[in-house]
Amino acid sequence: MRYKIYLQIKYKIDDKKIDTSKEGTYEVTYSAKDSSGNKIIAKRKIEVIKKIGSEQQSNEKVVYLTFDDGPSENTKKIMDILAKYNAKATFFVTGRNQKYNYLIKDAYNAGHTIGLHTYSHDYQTVYSSVEAYFDDLNKVGQMVKNEIGFVPHYIRFPGGSSNTISRKYCQGIMSTLTKEVIEKGYQYYDWNGDSTDASGNHVAVDKLIRNGTLCHDNNVMILCHDTQAKDTTVQALPAIIEHYRNLGYTFKGIDDTTYTPHQGVNN
Repeated sequence: MRYKIYLQIKYKIDDKKIDTSKEGTYEVTYSAKDSSGNKIIAKRKIEVIKKIGSEQQSNEKVVYLTFDDGPSENTKKIMDILAKYNAKATFFVTGRNQKYNYLIKDAYNAGHTIGLHTYSHDYQTVYSSVEAYFDDLNKVGQMVKNEIGFVPHYIRFPGGSSNTISRKYCQGIMSTLTKEVIEKGYQYYDWNGDSTDASGNHVAVDKLIRNGTLCHDNNVMILCHDTQAKDTTVQALPAIIEHYRNLGYTFKGIDDTTYTPHQGVNN
């Protein structure tokens, strides 16, 4: 004859030492005891990470001009235009044109925000695996640290979080990366306004102005690029700034409170 024995198990979690309002590493104690008196205790470290950014737009009318792929020979021209209008912007930089890296520090000292884009900007390299992505991110982070003394926690994925080219190299990688970058203390930024200068080189100025002024949200994050071939982006920039200034917008660089436009992940 077989007998079934049912044990009652009681669990207890001691998380009194965790302060969710303060960053840091905390220890949680888990204990379990069954009805026969068997007891086990386990400890686990929990890390509280500061939340960066906001999922909701603020009521303030703000434009966040963002420039990917620099620095380049056009960075200084962009900065001069921004200075003329007392406007701040964000530069998501790469490691592809390092003879202009001194401009990263110049931009930071001028009050602009520096973000991380990619070291190689080679999709096959970046998106071949999760490990490869973070290897690339760490490289560009250390490069920027050499210029401004710290690693920024603002990032933009090559192609944006909604890119589909990553499927060619690693199925589902964006679904993983969009979660893991935040767990590692970063925040990623897509855009809700687009100059469409990524559509080609030397895109017509009037097209860039037209497309760059289409968004009417309170918080407008405009995608632009900073490479040698984006000379017309430089030419279009004053008109884009003046358009939004006339509508009552101010121009800021990304900070920890900035609205974070996240597009739908397609891989």
